Amino acid sequence: MSRSAAEVLEDARRLPPNEFDWLIGELLEAGDSSSGSETDAAWKTEVERRVAEIDSGDVALAPLEDVLARMDARILARQRG
Repeated sequence: MSRSAAEVLEDARRLPPNEFDWLIGELLEAGDSSSGSETDAAWKTEVERRVAEIDSGDVALAPLEDVLARMDARILARQRG
């Protein structure tokens, strides 16, 4: 008799963190029907689109310090409540 996905998941949750992370990576890779070259091509297209948006002025870049400050504020807000 085969085990249910819920049973397998329950066992996976008991794994040490590094083994759990490895398992997730393997499952994601196994479930990805696209080839590496298709993925690379899709990322290349996306990067080119984003660069074109920046070059055209359609989007504005934020200074790293501002982004980090906003991230810190969000993390602190979540920790507080």
